[in-house]
Amino acid sequence: MKTPFRIFPTVRTVAVLFIAALFVPACANAPAQSAIPNLQSAIRNPQSAIHNPQLQAFLDDYDRFFAAEMALTQTPGAAVVIVKDGEVVFLRGYGVKTAGTQDSVDANTVFRIGSLSKGFAGVLTGMLVQDSLLDWNEKVQKRFPEFTMRDRQQAGRVQLWHLLSHTTGLPYHAYTNLIERGFDIRRIITEYFPKASVSGREGVFFSYQNAAFCAIEEVMRGATGKTYQELLSEMIFHPAGMRSASCDYGSICNAPDKALPHFKTTGGWRAGTISQEYYNSKAAGGVNASIADMGEWLKLLLGHRPDIVTNTALDKVFSPVVKTDKERRIFPRWLDRDAASYAMGWRVLQDGADTIIYHGGYVNGFKGEIAFNRRDDIGICVLFNAHSELSRVCVPAFFERWGNYKK
Repeated sequence: MKTPFRIFPTVRTVAVLFIAALFVPACANAPAQSAIPNLQSAIRNPQSAIHNPQLQAFLDDYDRFFAAEMALTQTPGAAVVIVKDGEVVFLRGYGVKTAGTQDSVDANTVFRIGSLSKGFAGVLTGMLVQDSLLDWNEKVQKRFPEFTMRDRQQAGRVQLWHLLSHTTGLPYHAYTNLIERGFDIRRIITEYFPKASVSGREGVFFSYQNAAFCAIEEVMRGATGKTYQELLSEMIFHPAGMRSASCDYGSICNAPDKALPHFKTTGGWRAGTISQEYYNSKAAGGVNASIADMGEWLKLLLGHRPDIVTNTALDKVFSPVVKTDKERRIFPRWLDRDAASYAMGWRVLQDGADTIIYHGGYVNGFKGEIAFNRRDDIGICVLFNAHSELSRVCVPAFFERWGNYKK
């Protein structure tokens, strides 16, 4: 049964949406979908509304922006959560789970989150280090002796932090194509890594990976005797209260409340099917979650679940390891190229005096964005069931508005 929603649309929000609808035609191939995104719940913490009207005004402003952009971009569905000072202050679904229907996105609608999954791997590794089951500087081959590369000496030097910071020295997206063909990660590493050229020295050369990143799953199995899926469920999902979260194909298929992926066609967005791609690389892109789950995840990331992970462990996970300025730019209209680094499954963005921990993800028609400022104790996560243009601007727009609010 779905959790009931309380609806708090502001008068100005409805007005903005109505005006946007006058200028934006409905999707030609989705006649049942209104150009005005469904007004799902905007759950605000009542105490924040009573005691901090300025914060409420900031939330209302972002709500109006997001709702209007949903209409302008004709995005099928999305969900937003904002956490401030350890509390969910905004939680809302926009649009529909499937174009052409009236089945609205809600707080418990499950999405695929793509590479936002990498952040879970970084934090989970930090927790195992916290529990003295792993060490950041230990060699990968200690727990996963079969780990190999063409340069056997370099393979022997690769440590855990190299995997999670994409600094093993392997070329860009080495064997991601085999992940997409359904190959087992262990097979990719043992049979194909010896065939890949080495592009740089470990710990220095940054090159984004999926297959190499997932070697951490085998390391964890070697250290604990448990699968990555078991560890993620036992150590993060369940204790954090992420009730809908999972990392397997069967769970999302069986979820009664889930969004379908959408793909752009000449006639508009068309719903597709959930694929099995990347469930063979859970650490890199296999997590499923609702926006309510991601609110609980943000609380943990912002240091409000010391019963699960210490701030010391989080400090290490979020510490920049390598500059990513040679990579294609992240938010080119917002940040300079040299403002981005990579940590352990997370990007670190320098926005003036503010440090923003961030990651984006795409898989199978789903798009996700997560970002937070630890000093200001605020974070946002947005999940989409389409690769909407709105995904490119939702994070910069949030922090630009937050910067104005702080002045």
